[in-house]
Amino acid sequence: MKSSAELRTSFLEYFAGHGHRIVPSSSLVPASDPTLLFTNAGMVQFKDVFTGREKRPYKTAASSQRCVRAGGKHNDLENVGYTARHHTFFEMLGNFSFGDYFKLEAIRLAWNYLTRVLGLSEERLWVTVYKDDREAEGIWLDTVGLSPDRFSRCGEKDNFWSMGETGPCGPCSEIFFDHGPEVPGGPPGSPDEDGDRFVEIWNLVFMQYDRGADGELVPLPRPSVDTGMGLERLAAVMQGTYNNYNIDIFRALIEAAAELTNCSDRESKSLRVIADHIRSSAFLITDGIAPGNEGRGYVLRRIIRRAVRHGYQLGCAEPFFYRLVPLLVTEMGDAYPELVSAQARVERILRLE
Repeated sequence: MKSSAELRTSFLEYFAGHGHRIVPSSSLVPASDPTLLFTNAGMVQFKDVFTGREKRPYKTAASSQRCVRAGGKHNDLENVGYTARHHTFFEMLGNFSFGDYFKLEAIRLAWNYLTRVLGLSEERLWVTVYKDDREAEGIWLDTVGLSPDRFSRCGEKDNFWSMGETGPCGPCSEIFFDHGPEVPGGPPGSPDEDGDRFVEIWNLVFMQYDRGADGELVPLPRPSVDTGMGLERLAAVMQGTYNNYNIDIFRALIEAAAELTNCSDRESKSLRVIADHIRSSAFLITDGIAPGNEGRGYVLRRIIRRAVRHGYQLGCAEPFFYRLVPLLVTEMGDAYPELVSAQARVERILRLE
């Protein structure tokens, strides 16, 4: 079994070994993108690099980006605690090519990491491509040697990514892990694809077009790669569970929340909500957001109050939420030293709220 921290390090070291610049996670407050409430993907900090408006001294990069999806277009708040893999806060592992390598190398790097470094069985992996992307299909079936029995083509909804209504876009290839027949659900593209058996763990986006206002796709002069893999989902795979709330970091937070609220049911959905929400609340405060009545501050206030409400439902009427911060710092402080520096402020704000 690999811990979440070990997997984060393993991913970054693998891509560093393949010439990628390791770039620290950016803030949850997007630096120069007023269209986003929060940073919700690894590519956000590289958006201007992809479009050519910003130049950096490297052509390939990798990161573990902290993300929040709790408002705007991507809002998973009400699902948290009630499904196996919805979170307000998660970490997205990603590797990026800014006009350097393209489909062949992106696929090879991903496949080798999963099967050789992590040792996942090829028979447990399923791959999808965009229905018209014959190039990616050929790489998977002919070069990699993937079995056609574990391969499917999907339409634009699932396998064509766009930065917006206009701008850089392109087909993508998704890699799924099969948790086994004892878990309900069917393969991607099937009527039962929303079950928990087949879970998408890695999305490889091939940005090769620029979509104009008229909808026309014009090939980009420097096709690029943007990938994303949820650390929590990968940890679930490596730790033998289909439920993200059973991985190491969540088990520790759930146990602490259970002790603080005197809850004996470790499978309580309220405990899952509290464990999820302490992560998003703490990191949002770390990145300079304070509870308020509008915008980002209002979303933070909603998250905190939702966690506290679930504490009340467990019979805990005393302030408890802020007391989870020291454990969170222990679990994630090595990867995010800014959380360590902000610990006292996070505790104070949560207790006041």
